[in-house]
Amino acid sequence: MDLTTKLSFGGAVSTPKPSLHHMLLIVSSICVDSFIDYKKMAENGEEKLLAVARHIAKTLGHNNHNMADDILQIFSNFDGRFSKEKLSDEGVENDPMGCAALEKTLNSLELRISRHVCSDKPIWSNSVDSASFLAVIDELIATVDDFSPLANDEDIGACLLRAEDMLQQAMFRAEDEFRFIMEQGSEAYDVTRCSGESTRNDDSLFDSDDDGEEDLIPVAKAVNNYDVVIEALPPRTVSCLREVAQRMAAAGFGKECSHVYGGCRREFLEESLSRLGLQKLSISEVHKLSWQELEDEIERWVKASNVALKILFPSERRLCDRVFSGLSSSAAAADLPFMEVCRGSVIQLLNFADAVAIGNRSPERLFRVLDVFETMRDLIPEFESVFSDQYCMFLVNEAVTIWKRLGEAIRGIFVELENLISRDPVKAAVPGGGLHPITRYVMNYLRAVCRSRQTLEIVFQDNELSLEDYPKNKPEDRFQLQTNSPFSVQIGWIMDLLERNLEAKSKIYKDPALCSVFMMNNGRYIVQKAKDSELGTLLGDDWLRKHTAKVRQCHVSYQRSSWSKLLGYLKVENNGSMTMAAKPMKEKLKLFNLHFEEICRVQSQWLVFDEQLREEIRISLEKIVLPAYASFIGRFHNVPELSKHADRYVKFGMEDIEARLNDLFRGSSGSSGGRK
Repeated sequence: MDLTTKLSFGGAVSTPKPSLHHMLLIVSSICVDSFIDYKKMAENGEEKLLAVARHIAKTLGHNNHNMADDILQIFSNFDGRFSKEKLSDEGVENDPMGCAALEKTLNSLELRISRHVCSDKPIWSNSVDSASFLAVIDELIATVDDFSPLANDEDIGACLLRAEDMLQQAMFRAEDEFRFIMEQGSEAYDVTRCSGESTRNDDSLFDSDDDGEEDLIPVAKAVNNYDVVIEALPPRTVSCLREVAQRMAAAGFGKECSHVYGGCRREFLEESLSRLGLQKLSISEVHKLSWQELEDEIERWVKASNVALKILFPSERRLCDRVFSGLSSSAAAADLPFMEVCRGSVIQLLNFADAVAIGNRSPERLFRVLDVFETMRDLIPEFESVFSDQYCMFLVNEAVTIWKRLGEAIRGIFVELENLISRDPVKAAVPGGGLHPITRYVMNYLRAVCRSRQTLEIVFQDNELSLEDYPKNKPEDRFQLQTNSPFSVQIGWIMDLLERNLEAKSKIYKDPALCSVFMMNNGRYIVQKAKDSELGTLLGDDWLRKHTAKVRQCHVSYQRSSWSKLLGYLKVENNGSMTMAAKPMKEKLKLFNLHFEEICRVQSQWLVFDEQLREEIRISLEKIVLPAYASFIGRFHNVPELSKHADRYVKFGMEDIEARLNDLFRGSSGSSGGRK
């Protein structure tokens, strides 16, 4: 039963009235507590204790004079210092509450506090002064606590108000000293030194540009091991800070102490992020960066975020715990100062990620947005571990929100890619039916995209993000992409848009053969780019077989539209005779020579980018042209009147035909649309 409870019992008006025996037991308990407290009191402690004893006797015996006498007798028997003369009514009448003793104590304490508060030099520059300052604060707090139960008395209440003013002055000075200790500790200590099981004593997160100049500028080193803790302040400094924080918390100035601590340590974090190369940019400033500047800034942000979440913030958590933990009745005494320290730097990191999420969604930005998304995903567990307390939980929630917003941005970029393909204008044709730039762009883009397919599968999964669904990096944990997964459906849709766009572009060519060559070129490129990458795995074997067949159909269409008419000139009608009239034979050969030369002239300007495809076309043409031409020339020589002057009519030999076919699809010197 504490003193307040015991005192309030005596002033109660509830019934039934306690027995004398019960009262005496309570008084005995009070005597024991008072005796223990007495030993802890400094000067004038006896006067304070006598004042409390008079108050107890008066309160418990205010309706029963005999009971009051009995209580005074108990005090006197317990300790000779509680003599009845000292506790007599005369004493009570002269100083009923011990106000004179309190004033005497406050006068003494005020002189001592003023000497420290008015001092021009830092108190903690001298260990004797600092010990004296802490002692006088302890005495003042103890005095206030001792007389607080008597605060209803007018005189005592006035003295306590004076004591509170003195305590406030002392706390203002304690606040300044707290700041001084932190600043001195930071200057005297290597703030970049790290400790950890796998680090050396001289390990540091930063190097200095030591060129003999007075001001050394620390610059960031590459960090490969995150299992380190920064010892930001020396142990002696931490001990001094804890002593001051303990007094400020006891005096009710815990929040003020947190603000001072947060301001000093916040500067350290901001400086650390600056050394890691991270600029302090607003969202609008991020959006004004050029693409190259943004790429560089994202790269620095990824490194800085990993160092901050895995090294800097955990180290600050540890330091806060060492200074503040256990200083109040709350188990979370260190949480508020920790939030004060880290909030600004965390918001700086999150604002940059948010700026990336809500920025331009052009397709070329996808890969850097993925870098930010994956970094946030990997650091969410760190957020949850470091910022799990009541003051910092909003930072965890904000991190998760921005992570999901980045997922939305990634999906938005794919929508922009769809729009880019759909809106690509059907204007000028690619010379020679070569590879269209949109085909090259989309296929190379999707190949690169599929290297991040695990992340993208999660991004597209029901348009909802869940860390639990993300597969681990171990090979045995990697999942097999399903052909009906949301991401594969997205890729299939983009491929369908590309094919439809190419079909529309092929109609620009007036020559059906060239139209087929265009589709054959682009179809072959699509299949090859898909087949030798993860894109093909994602699309599936059925898709690859289907589109390979489409390329063959284009090949057949080309031959039919370009060479069928020419081969018709080499056909000889069999009317039962082994020979044919000279004039029709001569006319057919003339038409063949004319058209063959024109076809070769035109199609030698066309382009087939893939050597294997070009060889396949050449071989297929030789198989249909050479036998037909050899048969026609053989029958041509069988006509006597033609054979005499064969050299006059036969313009191409077999080798000439082969050479001309071999020169097809080489493209003009200025032709674009080659493979890359």
